[in-house]
Amino acid sequence: MTDATAPPPPDVVGRLCAAGCVFAEDEARLIAAQATTTRELDALVARRVAGEPLEQVLGWAEFCGLRITMAPGVFVPRRRTAFLVQQAVAAVTAHTRTEARAPAARPPVVVDLCCGAGAVGAAVAATLGEIELHAADVDPAAVRCARLNLAGVGQVYQGDLFAALPPSLRGSVDVLVTNAPYVPTDAIRLMPPEARLHEPAVALDGGPDGLDLHRRIAADAPLWLAPGGHLLIETSRRQAPQTAEAFERSGLAPRVATSEELGATVVVGTRSASSGTQ
Repeated sequence: MTDATAPPPPDVVGRLCAAGCVFAEDEARLIAAQATTTRELDALVARRVAGEPLEQVLGWAEFCGLRITMAPGVFVPRRRTAFLVQQAVAAVTAHTRTEARAPAARPPVVVDLCCGAGAVGAAVAATLGEIELHAADVDPAAVRCARLNLAGVGQVYQGDLFAALPPSLRGSVDVLVTNAPYVPTDAIRLMPPEARLHEPAVALDGGPDGLDLHRRIAADAPLWLAPGGHLLIETSRRQAPQTAEAFERSGLAPRVATSEELGATVVVGTRSASSGTQ
């Protein structure tokens, strides 16, 4: 209906303000730019007023400079997860240098587990260029979005963690990156309604202490990592020691990376370069 730089319709701003949207003018501008008719604008505003996340209303989310296709009910990538992307890029780069690959050698193999809409994998691929990217998620709606976002970039599979991946990847993954759910079950009720009511529980609920999936992923990761490969998991500062312990129990050497700017924490685990095939 309008471009994203045009003044937002005052009535739309008023409706969003009344609904408690802190950045009502910016949101009104984006929503108005997305709509093609007055009826569509009204419908989009009604969805936002009802509490649906802005990204789901717009049909896209901005992440690491990319426009990630979104859909109702799909987990919205968080700004802090850009730190996970940064750490994954650094891990791929370091591993490639260590391997000293010849120009004809295969590109680095990266797996985005619990990929959601595929934002992390898309951002890593956009930064690095040529990688062999695989992504997987258990949620069908997320997988549909990921296949759109990673079309021509990587392969996307549906299934529960490693069970979704082709067996041929066992022992060959250079970097395994995951933003698995890590919210404790009892804490979900304390989350903002946008997340609690409009994102799938499977993308939020990490079990009693939030670390159920971290333990499962850490336990099986060494079977999939190449010697010297890395596992990266986003977590919270409070949970990081327990996530690191899970890495150690699986034979991975852990370190904790934090970003004060983004309020982000990532645990990085490295498989020994001398490990044989498991």
